[in-house]
Amino acid sequence: MEKKRVLITGGSGFLGINLTRYLLAKDYEITSFDIVEFDYVDVKDKIRTVGGDIRNSILIDQVMEEANIVIHCAAALPLYSPEEIHSTDVTGTKILLESAMKKNVERFVHISSTAVYGIPDHHPLYENDKLDGVGPYGKAKIEAENVCIDFRKKGLCVPIIRPKSFIGPERLGVFALFYDWAKDGKGFPMIGNGNNRYQLLDVEDLCQAIYLTLTLPNKIVNDTFNIGAREFTTMREDYQAVLDYAGFAKKIIGLPEKPIIAALKFLEALKLSPLYKWVYETASKDSFVSIEKAEKILGFKPKYSNKDALIRNYKWYLENLDSFKDQSGISHRVPWKQGILKLAKFFF
Repeated sequence: MEKKRVLITGGSGFLGINLTRYLLAKDYEITSFDIVEFDYVDVKDKIRTVGGDIRNSILIDQVMEEANIVIHCAAALPLYSPEEIHSTDVTGTKILLESAMKKNVERFVHISSTAVYGIPDHHPLYENDKLDGVGPYGKAKIEAENVCIDFRKKGLCVPIIRPKSFIGPERLGVFALFYDWAKDGKGFPMIGNGNNRYQLLDVEDLCQAIYLTLTLPNKIVNDTFNIGAREFTTMREDYQAVLDYAGFAKKIIGLPEKPIIAALKFLEALKLSPLYKWVYETASKDSFVSIEKAEKILGFKPKYSNKDALIRNYKWYLENLDSFKDQSGISHRVPWKQGILKLAKFFF
């Protein structure tokens, strides 16, 4: 039987590379499409790579010719400008969907975010709960989902995945800040007392969920699904597991919520801190979704708890430190600059 051909947008990113490895093991043909160079030597010669911007409709039409399935992971993250976020996450998504429809693609899996729920007043969150985006990123993710739903109505099969913050091999970004402090034998400050429940997700479990949307019948998968860990405790307890693994007998240290948020807001305005509003305003709040729908309809079975996922990511961080220690940027694939927070490290 002929192999299914999968186009992964954002294929050079953290999710893109994990998904590429996962689907290669399932015998799919992969094309990675990304504005960033694909530089993973372990799989580069096993896939097709195309460099380009998802907002380039001519290029998208060309690359879409080869695809049976699209998995749309590309996005401008919250640290980008509002204009860049909207044009990439909304306009780019629309260009991809138009091309997929025109080229008779079988399925278009859209990777959204639980950021679409904003800062809610209840938990767990269900797929039919009110959507309320915080900031340009959250708003753009809602708008992109609405575009996806329009194309569903036109007859395209468009599974929408709403993952919690996902971590695992290749994930750096804001988590690199925590792992750097753990590695150097520091305690770690937490906004508030850390007794809130904040669900995470291992990237391998996310890949499993995406794979299920590729293999089950259209009528089952043409829907919207929350994806997250099944097992999680409090922020304090889950993150403490990494400090315990690091072996320096250090602790998570709770800090008073209101003054810390005010200080971080001020530092963000001065561009002295990498933490943006979505991170510091939700870090002390409960944040978890129901995954019952995905478990029941897709047969989703998450393998990793929050603690498992954090420690697995931290082990990868330690093993690969030399490959990224001098890098920084605003994607999940490189550590974020700590800014003035690097000075705060000396007090813990």
